Amino acid sequence: MPKNILIIDDEAPIRETLSDILGDEGFSAISAESAELGITLLEEHTIDLVLLDIWLGDNMDGLTALVKIKKKYPSLPVIMISGHGTIETAVQATRKGAFDFVEKPLSYDKIILAISNGLRFAQLEKENAILRAKTATAVQLTGESPIINDLREQIQRVAPTDAWVLIRGEHGTGKELVAQSIHRLSNMAAQPMIEVNCAAIPDELIESELFGHEKGSFTGAYNSKRGKFDQADGGILFLDEIGDMSLKTQAKILRILQEQKFERVGGHKTISVTVRVLAATNKNLEEEIKQGNFRADLFWRLNVVPISVPSLCDRLEDIEALVDDLMKGIIKRGIGGKTFSADALHLMSQHSWPGNVRELRNFIERMVIMCTSDTISGKDVALFLNPGSKSNSSSDQQDVLRPYEEPTFKEAKKQFEKAYLQQKLTGNRGNVSQTAEQVGMERSHLHKKLKSLEITH
Repeated sequence: MPKNILIIDDEAPIRETLSDILGDEGFSAISAESAELGITLLEEHTIDLVLLDIWLGDNMDGLTALVKIKKKYPSLPVIMISGHGTIETAVQATRKGAFDFVEKPLSYDKIILAISNGLRFAQLEKENAILRAKTATAVQLTGESPIINDLREQIQRVAPTDAWVLIRGEHGTGKELVAQSIHRLSNMAAQPMIEVNCAAIPDELIESELFGHEKGSFTGAYNSKRGKFDQADGGILFLDEIGDMSLKTQAKILRILQEQKFERVGGHKTISVTVRVLAATNKNLEEEIKQGNFRADLFWRLNVVPISVPSLCDRLEDIEALVDDLMKGIIKRGIGGKTFSADALHLMSQHSWPGNVRELRNFIERMVIMCTSDTISGKDVALFLNPGSKSNSSSDQQDVLRPYEEPTFKEAKKQFEKAYLQQKLTGNRGNVSQTAEQVGMERSHLHKKLKSLEITH
């Protein structure tokens, strides 16, 4: 895909000459006769480098424009061009963030060399930023269970291809970690992975978030904005919680995924992109299709390579390795670190963990904060684990379900209900629908009850 070079110069012959030069070298040129228009074009297009004239015949000169551009796009290389260049002006431009300074009349070789160096420098900066991010948050799947080793093999096979992947699994299993692993091992690892949490964006704003919008297209759209698809051009777009999209948005997503073309909200210009899509969901999409909540054609478009992330209860042999890995993260955050005894780890490996790795991480952090000793014992774990878990002994479970010595019947009833429903949820691995059917309650009523009892699932 050709690099986009923005030319900001008030002389039409210069813009035309530079556009011809850039075209001959395989670049895509975008021109602006003023600094104001150039800054607007930066918001509307993916620009890889700017050629900026110092002496502009409008309200904003080149040096002022340089400061504004570098403030908003610090990693964007800007090459200053001038017909009245002095050493003092060149030094001033460099101090304000210019990558290079080229004098008029422009030399074909000099301008192409400056552009090539600027693009190479920007690419190195981007790669270094990605490497720093990867170092700060190491992407790894912890554990050596057969099921997690099989997951690693699937990731290694699909990552180097351009195939789209649908990642499925319960809440807290690590679907985002799988997406990050695919990105890290892909041919697009040098480009950032653009993430969209479809469940966290209001339905009325998701089109703007995904496709971008033009200035004035709706109330509050004071500037044009590039969408996630635009930002992911040439790289990977990760659509998390894809099952929570409305049918209206699903229809628009499907068209864009098929054509790789779209228009911004309020715009008329067609934008073409090349994007690899990874999607994730905790929902049973086949069931959602039957209920009319998810489009079958979108499902088949996304489901090129399905990958299932196992629940923690299916790989309990990884508990010890996970505890060690999660503890390192807690220590890095400055909370402190402690050791789990062998009997504590044994009890934890008997728990069903309906909240999966997320629940395990929160539990470890809770233990580190609340336990006073440096070694966390099995007794500590039994005390802090949710009632009704497998780690409790039979006598402990009887204690959970027999009457409590509460001051009032209402309080005793509330505690019994909480223990009873938590036990049923655990047995159904956090599935509210199955639990509602088992205990003879309406799903909506059970949801309200769980919320009132402060039970997470």
